[in-house]
Amino acid sequence: MSTARRASYGAMTATGIALALVLTGCTTPTSTPDATETAAAGGDLVIGVTSDPDTLFPWKATQFQAVNVLQNLYGTLTEFDADLNVVPGLAESWDVSEDGLTVTFTLRKGVTFADGSTFGAEDVKFSLDAIAAEATAAVARSSLASVAAVEATDEHTVTLTLKAPDAALPANLAVINMAMLSSDDTEEALNTTPNGTGPFVLDARKPSQSITLAKNDEYWGDTALLDTVEFRVIPDESSIVSAMQSGNVQFAVFNDPLVAQTAEGANVTVATTPQLSYHALQLNAARGGALADVNVRLAMQCAIDRQEVLDTAALGEGEVTGPITSPAYKSDPDARPCATKDLDKAAEYLKKAGMADGVTINAIVSQGEYATSVNEAQNLKAQLADAKINLELEVLESGAFVDRWIAADFEAAVALNGGRPDPDGMYGRYFTSTGNLNKVAGYSSPELDALFAQGRESSDPAERKKIYAEISENLEDNAAWIWLFTSYTYTATASTVDGYVPMANGSLQFLRTTSIK
Repeated sequence: MSTARRASYGAMTATGIALALVLTGCTTPTSTPDATETAAAGGDLVIGVTSDPDTLFPWKATQFQAVNVLQNLYGTLTEFDADLNVVPGLAESWDVSEDGLTVTFTLRKGVTFADGSTFGAEDVKFSLDAIAAEATAAVARSSLASVAAVEATDEHTVTLTLKAPDAALPANLAVINMAMLSSDDTEEALNTTPNGTGPFVLDARKPSQSITLAKNDEYWGDTALLDTVEFRVIPDESSIVSAMQSGNVQFAVFNDPLVAQTAEGANVTVATTPQLSYHALQLNAARGGALADVNVRLAMQCAIDRQEVLDTAALGEGEVTGPITSPAYKSDPDARPCATKDLDKAAEYLKKAGMADGVTINAIVSQGEYATSVNEAQNLKAQLADAKINLELEVLESGAFVDRWIAADFEAAVALNGGRPDPDGMYGRYFTSTGNLNKVAGYSSPELDALFAQGRESSDPAERKKIYAEISENLEDNAAWIWLFTSYTYTATASTVDGYVPMANGSLQFLRTTSIK
């Protein structure tokens, strides 16, 4: 992919993002692309995807395909604009007390759910209380760790009382796992019939074939221009390219740069967008066995040439990364034991672990959720073999992988994880002892618990940057996971598609501004 065609996601400066995420009052209107007067309303867009959503319940969605659908059906209190600044969503403003311990949200009036019922403060209280409840098993529960109480002050006002100041809270509230649901709904009902406040509503679903959304004429913001958006399941990215070339599909997001190159032509353009998401070999030390020994994990880290993984799996389209990809807090990719491949050092670590003759590690791999997974896994296997580390691969379809991953039923996992503008939301739920995904992460420590608490409580961008650098160092020095690289998404659109804005967090939220010419 030529450098000239790489489209950045906006002016995401480190200082700008840091300041945007500090917990302060906000009354700025939501920043979205302007719908031009000449944009044509109406039309049906078909998006090619490789997997069917594994859930329609936003509080438990981790699969990228599910998140992409749900972002267009549900609303959150805050949102990200095109440059990943935090802006108002269902809350039109919020105010913070001087001590940082009280946050008051003023809700938009006239907002309704898809079933016609009115959105209000009781729905916010219900949603936040339920997300925070351990029994719900919400994947973003830890993002509300600082919240002591939620009060529906009146119909359009919600007051959060915090245990400590939380600079990450506005950004954490903007992800779809924090969607606001009706207090009358249940998980069982919503998995069949979503009931959100988003720009689209569910129109039809054919399991394993397609899911179709229709524009929500009662949406509180600008009404979507498209009549319908169909997410059509097509087994692999190359088949999606064929469907685009024949005119049956008008939109797709590819992970494989080679596929993206074949897609571009007279009637299809491709926008290349750097992503906050990161590729990693996740190591579940808490499971026991060989990975419980830090020396084994460090041996694996030293045996891997991350640039080789990137070159093999993604044609070098991306960057070697450390743990944190958030622009204001980005990790130094060389700040780790064995910044480059060192087989002698790997052998030393295995000897310290008493495994000089080698070790076998089982790893799960997803097939279908993103295109480069199997190639990554095979390259990792080949490299680790040079260090007498046998990586046994178990390739699973997307839904089965997610189920095993959520249950922490793995020794190692070849994974693509979504990044976030704020590192607390990115990692607080994984690497703190009380994090609701700590079982998946397989690693925590008292030192990390203290550092994450400091990162949330500070509103000073420079201080937060220092804290998250220490967190990154801790994770790397203990080889909690092996961070590999960040890459790009390649958004392919037919020449008839206009107004779509790709984002660095992978969100498809700007389908609301997309039109068919």
